[in-house]
Order: sequence, then structure tokens, then C-alpha cells
Amino acid sequence: MPFNPSTRPEGLPPVALTELATLIQAELRRPNSSAEQNPVTGITLRSGEVQSGDVFAAIQGSRSHGAQAIGAALAAGAVAILTDDAGARIAGSIPVPLLIVPDPRSVLGVLAARIYGDPSASLKIIGVTGTSGKTTTSYLVEAGLRACAQRTGVIGTVETRIGDEVFPSAFTTPEAPDLQALLAVMVQQGVDAVAMEVSSHALSMGRVSATRFEVGAFTNLSQDHLDFHGDMESYFQAKELLFDGRAKTGVIDLDDLYGHRLSRSHPDAVTISAAAEADADWQLDSVKAGSGGVQHLMISGPAGQQLTVDLALPGAFNISNALVALACLDAAGFDAKKSAAAISGVVVPGRMQTVDGGQDFLALVDYAHKPAALEAVLNAVRDAITGRIILVVGAGGDRDRGKRQVMGSVASQRADLIFITDDNPRSEDPSSIRAEIMAGALTHPDSAGRLHEIGDRRAAIRAAVAAADPGDAVLIAGKGHEQGQNIGDQVLPFSDVDELLAALQERTTVLDDRVRPQQDEVK
Repeated sequence: MPFNPSTRPEGLPPVALTELATLIQAELRRPNSSAEQNPVTGITLRSGEVQSGDVFAAIQGSRSHGAQAIGAALAAGAVAILTDDAGARIAGSIPVPLLIVPDPRSVLGVLAARIYGDPSASLKIIGVTGTSGKTTTSYLVEAGLRACAQRTGVIGTVETRIGDEVFPSAFTTPEAPDLQALLAVMVQQGVDAVAMEVSSHALSMGRVSATRFEVGAFTNLSQDHLDFHGDMESYFQAKELLFDGRAKTGVIDLDDLYGHRLSRSHPDAVTISAAAEADADWQLDSVKAGSGGVQHLMISGPAGQQLTVDLALPGAFNISNALVALACLDAAGFDAKKSAAAISGVVVPGRMQTVDGGQDFLALVDYAHKPAALEAVLNAVRDAITGRIILVVGAGGDRDRGKRQVMGSVASQRADLIFITDDNPRSEDPSSIRAEIMAGALTHPDSAGRLHEIGDRRAAIRAAVAAADPGDAVLIAGKGHEQGQNIGDQVLPFSDVDELLAALQERTTVLDDRVRPQQDEVK
């Protein structure tokens, strides 16, 4: 299960409701003239997770107002309601106080941090934002932290981790009350430092408000989430919020155009470049390809530091991720040489993850689900093989439609054989999503004979594996580490890694069965 928001820190002193009202400059509307302090021990915005002593945050949602659930929250023991004027009208006369502010979501982080003891002040949190690379960079950072004798926490897309205890993640960055509770649990369990992905949604929606970062890092920006942000400028401005003072130090990749722009606005930030930017603080001096996709890196850093990294992750983009990770660790005061040695063997679930079923070609799963990421992964695969790239790709429903044709075009340009399939269609018609990807792919005149549409993702993976020859690469793109497929209102069990391995093993079995009779005849 995902990290349970009902898991709370233990033994923290309650906070007076009057103090919280003053903190967020809320109108405190009591049901009577009682001077009772209404001690608060928790906060949540989900009525089904209210515990006795909680503030229930009744917020306007996409379909209904959270105030509709006040009755359930009161029954579970809520001692106060945080809401807006609309929520107060819906609440009517209730037996607990109301905290009324114009935008309740914007103060959730501040309230939660106070209720849970300001946990980020006791942790060294390294936050990573960007369209691509957040997960990989966070894993590299965490490896470096462990090498420097830190008890670590990880918060991100793939999983939440407290020490060695692992929880699947529901969001890249949790909602503010869940995040502050999680950080407080980490403090109580002796965590020293946290590697954390910070999404643009989290920054825009205040999920990381009142979270103190030792380092905030920016990897890159490319088209994604425009269904939420509207345009690239708004998307960039959301990412830039990580550099508004909540992080002591910034780290920025100068090889990205938006990174260059960000560095001009934040000249004190540490900079990295894998493309020989003369003014970068951390630079790639040289790279040599090794066996098994390992990249041997020579890196120079501030104060004459010279580091060697044998990076197990292929692709130029992973070199940039490694540079960002090292710069973050150094900026946070950790030993860069120890960190460099530790990140060498890191493998990230669903990110350029190789799958071995005894086949004579390369088979990989990658989370690439946006145009720039797909292009980067395809380029990395091209550099690693002599044969064809066979690609299985789709696009998510109820998300940025503008990237679908672009992804189809990228696929057609860089892959030799393409199976267009379903990703997470959600509430959309899957065939319509596939048609948009197909339209982009067909903009290339030679693409028609290389395109196949197979809606069933399992069947598409098997078809791709069946088509592979020695020296080829089969790349399953889009879902990476995910363990489910969102279809309609259901999440059905589905793993690209498991399905690819099963297809490879089936192929091996079939080939063995074909060869065995011939061997028997020889005997």
C-alpha cells in the first residue's frame, strides 16, 4: 500500500487552535463563547482519514467541496474545520470551531509543519525538480548520503522509504499534511537526510510550503503537464518556486535552456554541465563507454576536485543526472569522493531497466512518457546496439494531449519498428489516444510499414519480443516502475517489467522446443 497518511508521529505535544488561527491569520469562528483552546494533534484533507484531535481541511475539489464531508469528519473526531467562505456556508451550524481563510490549500503546509513540530528543520532535505531525471537523481543522491553514513529517507514517484522500510508512493510529492507527517515520522525514526522529488504540481499547490530544503536542484524542462499548467511559461514558473528561498542552496543544469534562464535569475546557484559549459561549477571532462552499458566518467568540481564515476546507467541524460547528484551532495556538505564511489552501481526501477530472459538482444523498460524523455532514451539505446530499435509506446489519458502527436513523431524518427498501444487511458477512449500518436508518427513518409497498432499492452509487448532479432533492442516505454494500468475507473494489475520478462521467457521456450527435435535426431 502507499504510505499511509494515518501513520503519524507519536508523542508530539498538542497545539492550541488559537495559535494556529493566528499563524495563518484565519477568522476563528466558534460555535459558542467558550474559551476552550481546542488542542490539535493532527491535520488531514481526507475525511476518511480523520483521527481524534485533527483539523479537517475542507477544500474545494474538482468535483465537489470538501465541506460536504464535514459530518464524516466530525464523527471521526475532528476538533476544528479549516475551510473558505463557501465551505463555511455549506457547514452551517456545527459543534466545532471553523478556521476560515480565502485559500485553505495555501496554508496547509504551514499548519501541518507547526502541528508536527517543524520536522524539516531537523533534516537535511535535498529536493530535485525538473521534467525528467527527478527519480534517478534522487536515487543517486540517496546512495551518496548512505555512503556518508547518513540514515536516509526517500520520497518520490517509485517509492517512499524510511531507512530500509519501503512503501509504494501514491504521488510524486505527497499532499502537505501527509508530507509533514511523513517527515516527522522520519525524524522520530532517526533519519538524518532525505532525497526528495519535488513535482511542479506540488510547488504550484503548496504541498511543499513550510518545507525547508538544504539543497534544491533543477534538472531540465520540456513539454509535460500542460493540461495542468496551461503553457510552458507557467510550467517553468512553477518549477522556479523551489528557488524562492525555501532552499539554502540551488543546483542548476546549464545544458538545459530553461536551466540557463534560471541560473541568470539565481546567480548564486551551483551549476553543472555535461557539455563543457565554461562557467559551470561541475563539468564532465571525459566519458568512455564500458561493457554492459557502464559509462566511465571523469568529472571536475569546485576547488580543484577531480572525481571518477563508473556509472551503471546508460545515456547522456544520466551523466547529467549524476553531475546534479554530486553537486547536490557537495553543496549539502557531504564528501564528494565517497558519494562518487557510491553512485557508480545505482540501478533505478523502471529507468533504463534491463530485463534478461536469456535472449540474444537487449530488452529494456523505461518510464519515458513525454517527447524529450522518449527522444533521449531512444538516442541512448541507439548508441548501445548495432541492430534495430523495436519500440512499444502509448500515452496517458486525461493528461496533456499536445504531447501525443509529438511522441508519435519522435518514435517514428528514432525507432525502426513501433507498436502503438495503450498506456493508462483512464477515462478517455483508448483508440482515440492511439490515433493521435499514430497521426504524429505518420508525418514521416517512410513510417507506414513500420507502425503497428495493438491496443492490448500485453499483446503489444509479446509482438515486439517476437519480432526481435539478435543485436536488436526492445524498448517498452511509458510506465516504467508502475504496477497497475488505469483503465476507466479501475486500476488493473500490470507491470511492464513482469510482462516483458514473461514474453522473453515464452520466446526462449518456443525456440528451445523448435531446436530440441533437431538435437534428438542428431543423437
